[in-house]
Amino acid sequence: MQLYKSVVMIYCVFFSIDSVAQSEAIHSVISNDPEYVTASKTTTSHRPDTEVVVETELISEINPQSQQQNTAEKPSAVTPSEKALSPEFVAVPIVFSTETLSTTFGAAGVLKHAGQPQAVALGIGLYSANDSWLSYAGFYHYQLPELDQWLFSAELFRGHYEQGIYYLPNSDLYEPKANDISRVISVGDEGFNKLTMEYVLPIARGKHGAANALGENTTPISWNPLESGVSSISLTPFSKYRELEALAYLADEARGVELAFNWDNRDAKLNSTEGGQTNLTITKGFSVDDDPSWLMWEFEQSAFMSFGSNSWFEQQVLGINFYLADTPSWEQDYKQQQFQQPPSFAGVSLGGFDRLRGYSSKQFTGRSAVNYALEYRVTPQWQPLQSLPVFNLYNIPWWQWVLFAEAGNVADEFTLTELHDDMKTNYGAGIRFEVEGIVIRTDFVTGGDESQFWVMVNQAF
Repeated sequence: MQLYKSVVMIYCVFFSIDSVAQSEAIHSVISNDPEYVTASKTTTSHRPDTEVVVETELISEINPQSQQQNTAEKPSAVTPSEKALSPEFVAVPIVFSTETLSTTFGAAGVLKHAGQPQAVALGIGLYSANDSWLSYAGFYHYQLPELDQWLFSAELFRGHYEQGIYYLPNSDLYEPKANDISRVISVGDEGFNKLTMEYVLPIARGKHGAANALGENTTPISWNPLESGVSSISLTPFSKYRELEALAYLADEARGVELAFNWDNRDAKLNSTEGGQTNLTITKGFSVDDDPSWLMWEFEQSAFMSFGSNSWFEQQVLGINFYLADTPSWEQDYKQQQFQQPPSFAGVSLGGFDRLRGYSSKQFTGRSAVNYALEYRVTPQWQPLQSLPVFNLYNIPWWQWVLFAEAGNVADEFTLTELHDDMKTNYGAGIRFEVEGIVIRTDFVTGGDESQFWVMVNQAF
């Protein structure tokens, strides 16, 4: 549901003046992670589980001469001698209408250099005619004194939906299986709290501190993590909840901690042309009330290859992404009512604005999942956006045309055969552009149950 919020915010910020978003799964985007929107049925969603990538300006404190001398002293992330960066605040009104939320009004605000040069703050608030509402606040990349290798971020989301749309295991089956789901409309309350503590390893681009590692990459890309990219380890305690009035018997709370290992070896975060990113996340869910503890892991690998430029395109890039997830603690004995499974809103899932985009948010849930994605991204030489009404109010350095295809599946057994049996596929096209340091992504996808049109922030990978 987090992405949904971002999607709604950005979509309305830049398009509500000329058109209204028609979305059916808007609520789903916001509740579980920020994300979504559809075409024949426009689906908009927000995904707070993924932080918004905002490009910030950093003044390097590294003296070129001291770098050449290879001095042993490591500069602090922010020095008193640096020229301070003034906060930059942008606020935008939000107006849209969807089947789920009805007519909705609100506002969003982004503050760059929020107290520290590398820090960013984001806030969103929405209220609808059917008395649904949501609020989101995020504070990213803060540092504490003497902890130059650390970054701290916090997120808070709350949402209430009078006509929320949810995909849940089919309660009519004695032993429900992955992909056997029911579409349920219910009054729902959702939310989450997250605190991320990230340690940037002092190697490669991280050797001069975590704040410097956030800046633009100016070094050659290699596939040796000791020489290239930013390697980090993060710990994220979290609390999530989802309460459905129509299904009060379902588990409604998840608490736990995420341990993530990440190697970001891309040449650029907003518009990657080479390199890649590797991420392994291990999630431990604690026992809540009568619900047992559980364990889940997710692995994701992306890679990018540039095909250069020509008279039509300034840039051509092929992006590849692979995602694999499993819940090792999964035990399924419905006769004895024994299982160690996360609530469906906190476990393995596919569907939504990031993975298997031809389907609604978290439409498929189960023990394990696999997903393959391929994107062909081109940046045209022609760039008319900066001269168009509304768009000319913002800094839009580039836009991008994208063709993509995906194949994925969710299974209740972690085996090669089960994961690749009866895979779901979809394909689509999109337009993306950078606005004030944020990537706005619009994707039209077909091949699923219905065509989807997503508007959200950040690249899919």
